[in-house]
Amino acid sequence: MKLSVKSDYAARAILGLARHYQSGKATKVEDLAREQHIPQNYLVQILIELKSQKIVKSMRGKEGGYLLDKAPEQITLAEVLRCIHGAVFDPSALGNSECPEALKKAWLQLQATLDQEASSIHFQQLLEEDNQTRAMYYI
Repeated sequence: MKLSVKSDYAARAILGLARHYQSGKATKVEDLAREQHIPQNYLVQILIELKSQKIVKSMRGKEGGYLLDKAPEQITLAEVLRCIHGAVFDPSALGNSECPEALKKAWLQLQATLDQEASSIHFQQLLEEDNQTRAMYYI
């Protein structure tokens, strides 16, 4: 199983915006792209998708940009992945009538496990872990 680069970029974008959440200020796309090492044009497309699911919101004007639409502790990795892909894990075998039922059952079990695990990961946790890693790096 391999997730797309788009899902990685979406998660990085949310983590980057989570870093600025407490300030209440919007982050410009070019700044977020630079900080998170995401191509700016691709980031704009991802942010539009995240905005459609009310994970982020945009602000217009000179001080405009993007910010989280809710607190980082309320956003899960599963929510971001579902926004980008429609499902955390979606095996094509589930829709295949030729796939044996025992194998479908295994795919469903794996799907439920991955969805549950991704739903337990909140961006506040990721932010705290990332901050600890950064602090240790500078010691």
